[in-house]
Amino acid sequence: MGKPSDKITSPSSSTQVACTDVQNSSRDQKRDSRKNAATGASAAGVRAVGSQMIAFYFRAPAKAFFRTRVDYLAFARAINPRVQANASWSWRTSTPGLLTYAIRVYGWSFIPNQILPPMLANIGVGAVLYTSYLQILGSLHHPSSQSLKRVYPPPPAFHTFIAGFSAGAVQSIVAAPIDALQVRFRTSDILDGKYKNMWQYGRKKLVEIGPRGVFAGWELSLVKDSLSCGIFFATFEYVKAQSYYAFVAKYYGRFDAYKRSVVAPNAKSDNGFPIIKPHYAIEPTFLMLAGITASIAQQVVLHPITLVQAIHYETLARLQKQAVSNESNPQPLRTSYTGYQKTYQRCLTFARRFGGWRRWLYRGFLLNTIKQVPSTSAGLVIFELVRRRYGSEVEAVRIEKDGYDILLT
Repeated sequence: MGKPSDKITSPSSSTQVACTDVQNSSRDQKRDSRKNAATGASAAGVRAVGSQMIAFYFRAPAKAFFRTRVDYLAFARAINPRVQANASWSWRTSTPGLLTYAIRVYGWSFIPNQILPPMLANIGVGAVLYTSYLQILGSLHHPSSQSLKRVYPPPPAFHTFIAGFSAGAVQSIVAAPIDALQVRFRTSDILDGKYKNMWQYGRKKLVEIGPRGVFAGWELSLVKDSLSCGIFFATFEYVKAQSYYAFVAKYYGRFDAYKRSVVAPNAKSDNGFPIIKPHYAIEPTFLMLAGITASIAQQVVLHPITLVQAIHYETLARLQKQAVSNESNPQPLRTSYTGYQKTYQRCLTFARRFGGWRRWLYRGFLLNTIKQVPSTSAGLVIFELVRRRYGSEVEAVRIEKDGYDILLT
């Protein structure tokens, strides 16, 4: 009767195993990075297209709805006679109607020449935001770096705020050229033949204004994007995860919910306790609620800063025209300081006219929030679903309670 032999591993084989593990870990990290990039791009695309689809739901003019970073239908509306005549809403003023008229006048080349550049800009900026957020959150909260379908325990609100804040800062840098082009865009430049299409406009205008013009007023964009994105993601993750887990633990702690939700009378966990599986509709409900809450919380910061930013861009444009007419070459720091001074003076005038800072800064807040919530919520939901779709398989999460376990698959 032979004795069972012990398996002995040689030093060389141990080294080979260690090298293999390092290579596998490197491949896993690269795969996670590609998954994060794909998730960010998908959510950005839904955010750009979703806002236009919501216009059909509310039956309102397209120009009144949530605007993405770049309004890719600005030129199509500028050449549409019904829009310029302020006609009542109809199919002709909807997104398909605007595109149909533009294609009829300019041909199918209108799509790649005038629509595609701003759409790609929207998707690119959104992809940078979502991808940066996933990467930074993964460095702060290790379970989030593993691309799991369900992260438990969820990241704390402080980590999600820092990740969102940092991702917003990255987005503001990447979007600076796009914002500069959008502020200086005039439809007449293309209609008069100065630029043949959006591609040529972007290329020539960036060369014309240079780095100084690109980053003029960038400080406000940095504050706006950082704070709004930090609040945006922190609120979304908190409602989606912490609030959901707290609700499930509290609700299924009741005796009647406990009896109705037991998976099977004989189903037992490793510690011998009955297993409870929550209703499948609870988590999607919290997911949608998280998107709505995050959109509203973001608008509290985004709405007033956007208003001030628009005035600041107008002030900088006036100062630039004055410098050109006087043939002077002012110092950039002095020009920036003067611009902020004049912006504050103009804002103070508006605030006094409307009866105070709060009334002026949050004028139209409710309507703009209602416009933004549907598409933003849909974008966040798609972002989360895609992240789970490409996430790695993981064992179901168990929340241990007194006398039973709650199973989250």
